Amino acid sequence: MGNKGVAKLRERAGVYARLMRLDKPIGTLLLLWPTWWALLIAGNGRPNWLIVLMFTLGTFLMRSAGCVINDLADRDFDGAVARTCQRPFALKQVSTKEALVLTLLICILAALCLLPLNSLTWKMSLPALFLAMTYPFTKRFFPIPQLYLGLAFSFGIPMAFAAVCQNIPLVAWVLMAANTLWTLAYDTIYAMADKEDDLKIGIRTSAITFGQYDLYAVIFCHLGFDILMIITGCLIHARWPFWLVVPIVIWLQYQQYLGICSRNRLACFKMFCRNNRVGVIWFVGLLLNYCNAMG
Repeated sequence: MGNKGVAKLRERAGVYARLMRLDKPIGTLLLLWPTWWALLIAGNGRPNWLIVLMFTLGTFLMRSAGCVINDLADRDFDGAVARTCQRPFALKQVSTKEALVLTLLICILAALCLLPLNSLTWKMSLPALFLAMTYPFTKRFFPIPQLYLGLAFSFGIPMAFAAVCQNIPLVAWVLMAANTLWTLAYDTIYAMADKEDDLKIGIRTSAITFGQYDLYAVIFCHLGFDILMIITGCLIHARWPFWLVVPIVIWLQYQQYLGICSRNRLACFKMFCRNNRVGVIWFVGLLLNYCNAMG
């Protein structure tokens, strides 16, 4: 292959990488943290490392596939939004056929991650796939698409319990509900950054639906998340490292509230990204909880 051919391959690879958001890992991290929480709880602090690896790879792949489908669904709108106007579809760097083929290939790779897992996990993957692939289209008609995204982002939790425990206990559904509210909170903050653009192009978002009450909606979702995480702690008979996380997370949520009060676009996006800290801290708290129990 000549230099021109190599350059062409690199150029296409770069386009596909941006389409999959490989340059913006925050979405993958926000998906991974709750999945790792679930694996820790389901495995009582000692999950099978093959299962952890499969879920980590699968989460990365499904987030990538979701990004491709999202851009395909929004290809007629992204050019009109400041934050998305440089995406491959907005710049006409990729075709619909390429996006569909790329999505299919990613989904096949994600399906391969299911091979070492049990049949219940395979069955649970079907609604998870449906939610991931249909979310982008809910922005046309559903008043709170971020709630739908919350369900899509949380389905790895019952799948993790299915893979480790071969059943889905109550704590899995409580954790899933908690994560759904957390996702609704941080993606509402994300939507607040794009509110003006979304109003112009006619897309539905929670920030638009909640209107002047968007800040209160975020606070309410954070409160529900915190309460459900406390219930999770009770269900797993958590030790002190778990309970130490609760006030730390509440403090971080308060800082987010102060940051988004102005509804400034850059500030809202910055506060959205800070939710990664919440995910990290809860993971560390759960990890130390089980380390303390083993000690």
